[in-house]
Amino acid sequence: MQHSTNRILTTHAGSLPRPRSLITLHTARFAGTVVEEAVLEQAVEEAARAVIARQIESGLDIINNGEMGRESFFTYLQHRMTGFGGAGARPIMADLLRYPGSLERRRQAMGTDERVDLLRAPKAIAAVRYVNAAPIEQECRQLRQLLGETGGRFSEAFVSAPSPGIIAAGMQNEHYEDLEAYVNAVAEALRTEYTAIAAAGFLLQIDAPDLALERHTLFQDKSLAEFLAFVRVVVAATNRALAGIPREQVRLHVCWGNYEGPHDCDVPLEDIWPDVSQINAGAIMLSMANPRHAHEYHLFEEPNFLGDRLLIPGVIETTTNYVEHPQVVADRIERIARAAGDPRRIIAGTDCGFETAAGSKMVVEEVVWAKLRSLAEGAAIASKRLLG
Repeated sequence: MQHSTNRILTTHAGSLPRPRSLITLHTARFAGTVVEEAVLEQAVEEAARAVIARQIESGLDIINNGEMGRESFFTYLQHRMTGFGGAGARPIMADLLRYPGSLERRRQAMGTDERVDLLRAPKAIAAVRYVNAAPIEQECRQLRQLLGETGGRFSEAFVSAPSPGIIAAGMQNEHYEDLEAYVNAVAEALRTEYTAIAAAGFLLQIDAPDLALERHTLFQDKSLAEFLAFVRVVVAATNRALAGIPREQVRLHVCWGNYEGPHDCDVPLEDIWPDVSQINAGAIMLSMANPRHAHEYHLFEEPNFLGDRLLIPGVIETTTNYVEHPQVVADRIERIARAAGDPRRIIAGTDCGFETAAGSKMVVEEVVWAKLRSLAEGAAIASKRLLG
């Protein structure tokens, strides 16, 4: 994993806007309609090629395929694992229930367009096993091929995969005796996916919103202690799934939910950090641009808080159509870098993805790319200030 040796490197959290034709295919498949595989594969390749080019044009350093081949950041695994079926009913976030107007605003913002509804994700109805590694192997081969067409105009590439905790929380359990058993079974299955990504030579990003989001979702009516016990189960299971993968090849993404809302039920970073920081990842990506968590960079002023890992702070917000000024981005990077004590350990990123489920867009496509250009421009300004 590269450090920001001569300049502040830039990246993003994974999902990028999909073309409407691809959204139609993903939503149909999610709903159980048989989709012609050749048609889907061609649409994915075309979309991935285009989104890779857009990332490079925007000035990003560490890029991916935009998750074009996935219906969402975690439910795509129903096509690679056994054991899932039906449709669950995910709890609504506590802050949206506290402010019903916010929930209605969210529903209006989503509109009636085609989209994959993560509140209606499939459930675990039988033993969960990873039975088909061909799709992840093909995804990695395709990414390698498409990157080869760019002439190497990027620094590194990553491929994301969900944590066992977000699958266990988002794809409800109707098979295992308890949540811990379910998490452990999913982690064992995910080891295939994690290993394939690492073996292909890409950075492995673990998407783990569960380590923060579930405090005000699945555990909203439970104590903090009960939630932290869940976090520890997920951390231990994730580390088992990562066994044998070099720590410096892994980055961990933690967030409080990628939606516009009050977020005043979010668990503070300081409450979860002692456990979250135990995951064997060489870098951690955190939401730090949004108004609820922008102050938490102060935690990194404490010596040894960050440890020896890299920090990928979100300096671009992913739920608003404001385009951050590059100077604002630079200021955010500089504050965080000075708190952490070493700008070479900072990689500038986004708070979360821009289309974590197909069709679920809060930021319009042309604004997404304007935001990512501001990210690159702001990082260049910060580089001059911090690294000369």
